[in-house]
Amino acid sequence: MKSICNGKRYISTNMADSKKIVLIGAGNVATHLGLSLQQKGCEVVQVYSRTSESASLLADMLGVPYATSLAEVVCDADIYIVALKDAVFQELLPVIIKGREKALFVHTAGSLPMSLWEGAVSRYGVLYPMQTFSKQRAVNFEEVSFFVEASGVEELDTLKGLAGLLSPRVYEANSEQRKYLHLSAVFACNFTNHMYALSAHLLKRQHLPFEAMLPLIDETSRKVHELLPQDAQTGPAVRGDHNVMSNHLDLLCDEPEIKELYEKISESISRMNKV
Repeated sequence: MKSICNGKRYISTNMADSKKIVLIGAGNVATHLGLSLQQKGCEVVQVYSRTSESASLLADMLGVPYATSLAEVVCDADIYIVALKDAVFQELLPVIIKGREKALFVHTAGSLPMSLWEGAVSRYGVLYPMQTFSKQRAVNFEEVSFFVEASGVEELDTLKGLAGLLSPRVYEANSEQRKYLHLSAVFACNFTNHMYALSAHLLKRQHLPFEAMLPLIDETSRKVHELLPQDAQTGPAVRGDHNVMSNHLDLLCDEPEIKELYEKISESISRMNKV
């Protein structure tokens, strides 16, 4: 089994696919991870969620039992993958580990440090898939980058092997680096999608379809596979075309929040490109 770690080919010797896995959480990340790990031959033995609706939905997909109380979660699994909202994870951490201290515990959060596990358990780590997840859309994990961190060599080997079952893009990243990965992903993904939403809003006002933007969006996305984002920048701000920008701002006179956003982003583009 091979994976990439820091640009080098890596061969796992830890038989990650033979471990019994419990999913703590049944949201978007847990759903895609659980289904994909099972498809790769991993033994997912149970799902936990505080709501029976979420827990039973994922458990039925996997054909495994579920629990809505952490007291009902099995204690003999090898790996517990915690995919919960950050605040919920920190609240439930003492209960999650109780009676299961010898297992390997990992969380999937980009924004939380690995050190949250320290002093609570001896074997722990982070398995962070850097991707946007929606339950209604399938994810090709072959194209997803995984970032792993662990408390020791054996634990790191296990996580590399587990991630390597799903993707050839497996990298080590410490907690500080992962914070910046998560921050950068917000700009590259979440903010970008919000721009799509604003575009759709403006088009709808003029009875125009958002789908007209899709070829433009696709071409912009393709370009950054070949060019640095700064080199791929186009539009009136990078050209210093103040007449066009002034006309655009006039069109936004009744949308003050969007107008301010337009001005700020245009200024940022101009500064970065020294227009």
